[in-house]
Amino acid sequence: MPDASAAIRRFNRFYTREIGVLDGNLLQSGFSLAEARILYELGQAAELSATAIGEKLNLDRGYLSRLLRAFERKRLISRKTDANDRRRSHLSLTEKGQTTSRQLDRRSSQAAKDMIAHLPPGAVNALLAAMETIQGVLAKNTASTDYILRRDQVGDLGHIASRQGLIYEQEYGWDKTYEALAAKILSEFVGRNDEVNERARIAERHGTILGSVYLMKEDAETARLRLLYVEPQARGLGLGKKLVSECTAFAREAGYHRIVLWTQSTLTAARKLYVGEGYKLIKQEPHHSFGKDLVGETWELKL
Repeated sequence: MPDASAAIRRFNRFYTREIGVLDGNLLQSGFSLAEARILYELGQAAELSATAIGEKLNLDRGYLSRLLRAFERKRLISRKTDANDRRRSHLSLTEKGQTTSRQLDRRSSQAAKDMIAHLPPGAVNALLAAMETIQGVLAKNTASTDYILRRDQVGDLGHIASRQGLIYEQEYGWDKTYEALAAKILSEFVGRNDEVNERARIAERHGTILGSVYLMKEDAETARLRLLYVEPQARGLGLGKKLVSECTAFAREAGYHRIVLWTQSTLTAARKLYVGEGYKLIKQEPHHSFGKDLVGETWELKL
């Protein structure tokens, strides 16, 4: 496995250079990145306490205090003592501070546009998806639930096969034969084009796929749930549970008597979802697939 710390440091060095963090004169504004962030936060609220700013930006109290005093000297912010606690004060932007904040915001937006201006649309989408993944994985709070569920469309198949291959390689060490299997299943789904008896559910947020699942016809009475996955940044939203329950609802409407699925004993998170939905384990069998010794499991849900 590659040295994760070295890779993170290498990325940090690259990205801080790209966005100009190392330049004390951010965007030729006369402000450092920390100063610009403080002005931005104050511009988003009528007033904030120094404590709230420090917690939001994870800034040292002494360093923050020096920056705020400099802002006061430049008449960018004003300070009002709390009526209920004179030890606390509330900060807000002056008219000059609001003008400065708006100018910084416009420059930042333009800099972001310039960064991606030379990239083709596909590269921009890949960049945005990677950014959302990083933010979602590292975020300490629960990610937003504002996703939609839709049917499959052009462009989904290659993306989903690729993401499944990468995720299972990174998290379980599976080799490229799993991606090949996923691609084969997806190709079969499209080739059958059976909208009456089969259904794909794709979870998407702001144009980024967060996960998916496929329900395919096994026989007249049986449907098979296939290729369930959820992106790392979307875990904890209940998305996997929603995708599984959507398949159950569709299977009932389509007149199936049961749903079956094949999974592996090591996929513990998925197994919990199946148990919660009412699936029963009916068969276990050791096998060697995807470069690993695994225990395959067949589960069944009677409808």
